[in-house]
Amino acid sequence: MPDRPRRFTPPGVLAALILAAGGALAADEHADDDWRERADAMVRTQIEARGVRDPRVLAAFRDVPRQRFVPPEYRARAFEDGPLPIGHGQTISQPYVVASMTEQLALEPGDRVLEIGTGSGYQAAILARLAARVYTIEIIPALAARAKETLAEVGAANVEVFTGDGYRGLPDLAPFDAILVTAAPSEVPQPLVDQLAMGGRLVAPVGNFDQELRLLERTPHGVSTKILYPVRFVPFVRGGEQDVPRPTPGRPADP
Repeated sequence: MPDRPRRFTPPGVLAALILAAGGALAADEHADDDWRERADAMVRTQIEARGVRDPRVLAAFRDVPRQRFVPPEYRARAFEDGPLPIGHGQTISQPYVVASMTEQLALEPGDRVLEIGTGSGYQAAILARLAARVYTIEIIPALAARAKETLAEVGAANVEVFTGDGYRGLPDLAPFDAILVTAAPSEVPQPLVDQLAMGGRLVAPVGNFDQELRLLERTPHGVSTKILYPVRFVPFVRGGEQDVPRPTPGRPADP
């Protein structure tokens, strides 16, 4: 997952619900009582204030319990304006970065989305609020397993987690209406571009030290590319024998 961008160039209910007996809501033992207030403040001061306007995206960030996707020692800082460590040299992204990238996908409720780099699972949980189906690939098995567990706990039943190298995507499940890459390759992987549906959008950071966020869109005339703004992401990692993703145990069936 990405680190905080070096500068901003602002672009122009998944709820944490645990059903108790009788349908009542039970409190999350790890969440503070005021997490919704903190999430709302995060949206107003960090995301909306920097130019993210899509009401569905803003609602998702108010409804997804971000603190559930960070290690316990960082939960008090879950809604701060910056990334946080999640182990294995990875981070949960800065809220604005996640929101900006999500808005660029222009998701519709019936869309199928591929995410490369599950990390904590937070981005997938946001996508799950906006699309019909989310497929996400994580190369680090421990992170994939933890994300799968957390996503199930918060009720993101339309997310399917794969463990493996995301460079090749999921050709057997293609095409996708949107593809989101959360680590920086030197160039956008061609297999991912090939798996983009007509009219679909792909958002990815590209570069080594000097990186830029790119938006690719498949049109009847070919694939167009737009440079959005400078960013700093962790490098895209490939995994040899893990090139072909495999589903983690207990993967949900397609609807």
